[in-house]
Amino acid sequence: MKIVHGDQVDWKRGLQHRGGTFHYRHLLNGTPGTLGNFQFDIGRLEGDFASPRHRHNFDQFRFQLEGTMNFDRNGKMGPGTFGYFPEGAAYGPQGSEGRSSTAVLQFGGASGGGYLSRDEVQAGTGELKKFGRFEAGVFRRNDDVEGRRATDAYQAIWEHVHGRRMEYPKPRYRDPIMIDPENYRWLAVAGAPGASEKPLGTFTERQCAASLVKLARGATYRAGARSVYLVLSGAGLVRNEPYRAHTALHLDDGETAEMAAHDDTEILRLILPDLADLDTHRAARVEAAE
Repeated sequence: MKIVHGDQVDWKRGLQHRGGTFHYRHLLNGTPGTLGNFQFDIGRLEGDFASPRHRHNFDQFRFQLEGTMNFDRNGKMGPGTFGYFPEGAAYGPQGSEGRSSTAVLQFGGASGGGYLSRDEVQAGTGELKKFGRFEAGVFRRNDDVEGRRATDAYQAIWEHVHGRRMEYPKPRYRDPIMIDPENYRWLAVAGAPGASEKPLGTFTERQCAASLVKLARGATYRAGARSVYLVLSGAGLVRNEPYRAHTALHLDDGETAEMAAHDDTEILRLILPDLADLDTHRAARVEAAE
C-alpha cells in the first residue's frame, strides 16, 4: 500500500504544453514503462486555462472538487461531478470558469497504449522546444523543420518519445461520460456495518470503475485491490496510519487494507483496469522480436 497526504505535497506548475495557468499536487503514480502505468494528481486551474478539443490514447477519470470546468459541447463539471474520459474519444475545448480544482487519474486503457510518465512528458516537451513552440495546447513546428506543421501537444510529445506516429484507438464510448453522484442512492456494503457505497459505473471489458464510499463514525471498511482512493472528508486510520481529507491510497493487485473511521468519512474509489494479460502478451512479442 502507498499512502500520501495531499496537504503535505507542494503545488507545482505543470501542463506547459497547454495554455494558461495550471498547478498540480502529484499524489501517486504507477510503474513507468508498463501498460498499466498511471498518474494521480489534484490539479488547480485558473480562469485563463485553455485546452483545445483533443483526444487521448489513454483513459482518464476526473472528480471535480471545486469550481466549474467547461468542456463546451460535452458539458460542464461542477463540484462533486465525476467524469470518465475514454481513450480515443474527442472532448473539449476545455476551460475553467475561474479557479477550479479537480482530482484526475490518468491510466493506460484497454487498447494497451500505456501512459507516459510525467518525466517522459517533461523531457519530450523540452526537446520539442528546440524545433518549435507550444501554443494553446498545440505544438507548431518551425518553418525550417520537417513534419506536420501543427499537432496536438500531447500527441507531439508521445510521438517524439516513441519515435513513431500515434495511432488513436477506436473509441469504445463516443463521448465523455459525466455523472452526478447526487442522483445516486447509497447502498449498504455487505459485512461492514456503517459503510455504504454509490457504484458510479464500470467501463470497458477491462473493468475499470468508480464509486463513492461513506463510513459512519466507528465503522470499518476493507479497501480493495487494484484501486486508488482519495479521502474527500473525514478522518481515521488505515493500517494504523492516519488519514484525513485529500489523503490518497494505492492498493496493488492482491492488496487490501482496513480503514477505521474516527469521524464520518467520504471516499472516492477508482478501480484500475486489469491489463495483466496485455502486459504478458507485449513482453512475449518483445522477446520474440529480440
